[in-house]
Amino acid sequence: MAGGSTAGGPAVFAAVDIGASSGRVILGRLTDAGPELTTVHRFPNGVQFLGGALRWDVEALFAGVLAGLRLAGEAAARTGETIASIGIDTWAVDYGLVDDAGTLRHLPFSYRDGRTEAVIDDVHRAVPRERLYARTGLQFLPFNTVYQLAAERSLDGVQALLIPDLLAYRLTGERRTEATNASTTGLLDAATGTWAVDLFGPLGLSPELFPPLVEPGAVVGRLLPGIARATGLAEATAVVAVGSHDTASAVAAVPATSASFAYISSGTWSLVGVELDAPILTEESRAANFTNERGVDGTIRYLRNTGGLWLLQECLRQWSIEGPEPDLAALLAAAAALPAGGPTINPDDPSFIPPDSMPARIVSAVARTGLALSTERAAIVRCILDSLAHGYARTIADAERLTGTTAEVIHIVGGGSQNALLCQLTADAAGRRVLAGPVEATALGNILIQARWGGRLDGGLRELRQLVVAGVTPVPYEPSRPSSLSTVPAVERIIQ
Repeated sequence: MAGGSTAGGPAVFAAVDIGASSGRVILGRLTDAGPELTTVHRFPNGVQFLGGALRWDVEALFAGVLAGLRLAGEAAARTGETIASIGIDTWAVDYGLVDDAGTLRHLPFSYRDGRTEAVIDDVHRAVPRERLYARTGLQFLPFNTVYQLAAERSLDGVQALLIPDLLAYRLTGERRTEATNASTTGLLDAATGTWAVDLFGPLGLSPELFPPLVEPGAVVGRLLPGIARATGLAEATAVVAVGSHDTASAVAAVPATSASFAYISSGTWSLVGVELDAPILTEESRAANFTNERGVDGTIRYLRNTGGLWLLQECLRQWSIEGPEPDLAALLAAAAALPAGGPTINPDDPSFIPPDSMPARIVSAVARTGLALSTERAAIVRCILDSLAHGYARTIADAERLTGTTAEVIHIVGGGSQNALLCQLTADAAGRRVLAGPVEATALGNILIQARWGGRLDGGLRELRQLVVAGVTPVPYEPSRPSSLSTVPAVERIIQ
């Protein structure tokens, strides 16, 4: 097998992959043709207004995980296989507060809840924003974990477990904090990869607030007896830390054949950047609002968290309520037929973070620029995709300038890689080749880290990516005209 080795027959691994709108449990196998993924269970997710705030129903999510693991075990048994391990990835920054008895204090808040607005200035008075960035290298976003913790009424007698760590704790009884997700908290030292403990005191936080750190590939624990009974899996089944921030797993599975690439993990959010060996913690980097998040094998995901397909998802949801049910394929075709050069918005504007009334908000945002946008659905879709593509191109250009690197090709992975119009507009805006796929990059990265832990693979990220290259054929998009970036007005970024 290209890029790795196998021993002892085919290995089977279970990936728990949960996004903002749904969760899945996926079986992963290694074959001579590359990794093979089979989705055995899907379950819904979504932010809910509960107890006066936007929250995640982690009890329902955990029930979905258990059901999926049970089905995964049954599917493996039918082919004479045994699940070797389980890996969990989700979105970042959100957490649950757990007391000594393991009781969840309340359902976790969603990053889309506006509770942090009142405390951001308090955090920056305690630790000036320049110092915070120089230590943690984290892009300012109003929902970063550090601001969410400041908004809590009390943190006495609890530990904070990031969402994938909370689910792993429920499976194993072991509390750990996976490093790639820890790097999104605003409390991890970007240079050392350890907690920035000198920041905890000024922020009124206990150094023991988070469990100990583990890197991708470490064993978190084995299944509790009750979990083993509920799922039908062996108690010896390991829960292995992967890139538990879903973007970390996705970037690990980018099918890059050289180091000169940029990536866009395109989904609800868009994570746009390059891969580095060390963080960039300059004031210029902070002013550009770039983040230094940890990746697999100690790499740095130097990126900007930008607006994503949330804008389109929310428009589709609103139009479904209003009726008739939108036909996405028809909408995309109609949007593609519209002329280039239409109005755009700043997809990173915080006003787009909350749900509801997205089409009207987009039309209003264009109006504030002195232009007009038709309320026709195709026009709004085209505005969204043009805005995302130009935002991607600007971000990649900024990343090249700040890092001194050159991206010869742009890899788009995740759900957005299926949107042909978005991929073509990105190639046009950036003036370079785009390679789209795999759609399942997050699950692939999750499975490959588990397989390496299990001794089924060897080597580093280069070898893991060779496996992805062997099993995936990305769709190429060539720029149909020179870069249009210079013709698009720069949008004002909100830096706190």
